[in-house]
Amino acid sequence: MQTFIQKTFNISELKSISVKSIEEHLKLYTGYVTHTNLVLEKIKELSEKPEENMGILSGLQKRFGFEYNGMRNHEIYFSSLSGGSKALPEESKLRESIIKEWSSFEKWLELLKAIATTRGIGWAILYFDKKENRLLNAWVDEQHFGQLNSCEMILALDMWEHSYYLDYTPADKKKYIEAFFENLNWEVIEENFKKAQ
Repeated sequence: MQTFIQKTFNISELKSISVKSIEEHLKLYTGYVTHTNLVLEKIKELSEKPEENMGILSGLQKRFGFEYNGMRNHEIYFSSLSGGSKALPEESKLRESIIKEWSSFEKWLELLKAIATTRGIGWAILYFDKKENRLLNAWVDEQHFGQLNSCEMILALDMWEHSYYLDYTPADKKKYIEAFFENLNWEVIEENFKKAQ
């Protein structure tokens, strides 16, 4: 059976996000890749007798969405922190699209940061909607409730406490949000945007 392969990321020392925090967070990503493969393997095994195993299979299918989306969301997250901090150029096509949708880059950034403070665990995500040719912001509970269909992730900010608890308390998560944006490699995010179109 074909399996998903864990990706590697070139994350150097970050500003205001500790090496230990990234190391521990990457272990969770490894777990998502591992469990995505394990769940699929079990689904394949139990699918030999689908009617007999339907109760277990339905639970595993739900679990698959959780593990798979956890894997993919973290790949977007860690990729955007790889290769060092790089600014988004003024002439960037992504910047142009953001301004078209929200009237200014700063207004969009303020809004996404506000979305990231949503109570509970989840993700603040910038998507590209291929069908409508536009950008959309969204909050995704956990990582499998609220994903936008037919949309590609451009930028994903992990707001589970495991992403910041070694450096910040939950009451200080706004500091983590600022640190995340301070460390972004916008070249990676711009490339996500190009591939999504």
